Amino acid sequence: MEKIVLAWSGGKDSALALYHLRWAPRYDVAGLLTTITRDYDRISMHGVRTCLLEQQARNAGIPLTKVFISARSSNQEYAAAMTTALNQLKAQGVKRVAFGDIFLQDVRDYREKNLALAGMTALFPLWGENPKRLVEEFLKLGFKAIVTCVDGKVLDRRFAGNILDRRFLEDLPPAVDRAGENGEFHSFVYDGPIFTRPIRFTTGETVLRDERFYYCDLLPVE
Repeated sequence: MEKIVLAWSGGKDSALALYHLRWAPRYDVAGLLTTITRDYDRISMHGVRTCLLEQQARNAGIPLTKVFISARSSNQEYAAAMTTALNQLKAQGVKRVAFGDIFLQDVRDYREKNLALAGMTALFPLWGENPKRLVEEFLKLGFKAIVTCVDGKVLDRRFAGNILDRRFLEDLPPAVDRAGENGEFHSFVYDGPIFTRPIRFTTGETVLRDERFYYCDLLPVE
C-alpha cells in the first residue's frame, strides 16, 4: 500500500475524501495535515478550535501534523511553513498528499505546483464529481457536520451555526454551490463512519471577521 497524507480541514470534503481513501486498498492514510492560525489557535479559514481538530484526529485514529501560520500570513510565509512540513513527511516515506477539492482548477494547479517543488505529487479522490451528489452521499453515509463559517457576501449570518442537513441545503440560494466549493461556507464534521465516536461540543457566539466572514464558535464538551 502507498503511504499518503490527507490535507485535513476538519470539514465535509476532507472527511468524505478520507472515507473514499480508506476504501481504496492501494492507499494507507498515514497522517492528516492541517494549517493552524497561530494567533487564534484555530483551523485556518474554518475557525474551529485546535482542541476539536485534535479530537477528530484521535477519533479517526490518524496522526495529525499541524502547520502554523500567522493571522495575516503572506504567501511566502505559508509556503515556507508548508515546505518544512512536507519535507518532514517526505523523510517519513510520504510522497503524495491527498486533497478534498472537487472542481476548482486554479486551486488544483496551485497545490500540484507547490508539491512538485517538494518532490511530491497530489491526489484528488473527489475530483470531477457532482457537488450535489457528493453532499447527498455525505449525508447518506451518516456523516454529521455543522456550518462554522459563511461568506457574508453570498450568505446571511443566520446560516452560520446550522447543522449541515437537507433543510440547510434547501435553504441555500440557487447560485450557491451545494458543496460550498467556492468558499461560500465551511463546516466541522463531528460524527460519521470515519470516527470511533462522536465529538461533543456546544455552539458559542457568532462573530464577524474582516467585515465579511461570520464564524460560529464551537466550544468543546469534556
